[in-house]
Amino acid sequence: MSSRDTIAPPARLRRKAAAVDGVLRHRYRLRPWRSRDPLGMLIGTILSQHTSDTNSDRAYAQLRRRLATWEAVRAASTAQIAAAIRPAGLASLKAPRIHAVLRRVAHERGRLSLAFLRRWPRERARAWLRSVPGVGPKTAAIVMQFGLAKPAFAVDTHVDRVGRRLGLIPPRMSTEDAHAWMEALVPPSRYGPLHRFLVRHGREICTARRPRCEVCPLRRWCDYAAAMRRP
Repeated sequence: MSSRDTIAPPARLRRKAAAVDGVLRHRYRLRPWRSRDPLGMLIGTILSQHTSDTNSDRAYAQLRRRLATWEAVRAASTAQIAAAIRPAGLASLKAPRIHAVLRRVAHERGRLSLAFLRRWPRERARAWLRSVPGVGPKTAAIVMQFGLAKPAFAVDTHVDRVGRRLGLIPPRMSTEDAHAWMEALVPPSRYGPLHRFLVRHGREICTARRPRCEVCPLRRWCDYAAAMRRP
């Protein structure tokens, strides 16, 4: 039995998560999501590590302009890849990871595609992604949920911050363990939508330095706001 099977958040937190989801569902309108190319999503998520969305988006677009196909990226040198992805930062670290991913996929599958993971059971697909150097639980979950249409809850910087302030994620729990925790806390059908709601809420209201608690629709359920009100 895996640790995912043994996690059981209390019922009160499940109710709280459902209430938060309901409030954010009325607050924000999300565009329908269609699963994207999982290989492109994996590489894009590697680029997003330890940088802003703006920088990673610029790096991804520049990579595709200079090396238009994944085969061209695989055939390029790590120096060429690093030059293309420089806007994302840590290019000397990310370029070898991207190169290694493409070489491995080509070696194992004979073509540059992760479509084979769609046919695999969820945990087998997760294990394959986690076996790739540089791919942690967040990257694997993003590729699974948004690239493979397999249920997984990604805990990025925004989700981690908002989840802890609300009290949905225990304060001493590691970010890595928070992925399995959130998957046990929320119904699988809500993994993708709630992740997107929390990310948007973290960007617009529950910001890192100066959370806008005075206009937050989640104050009623927020442990952080309650602590701020105490004398």
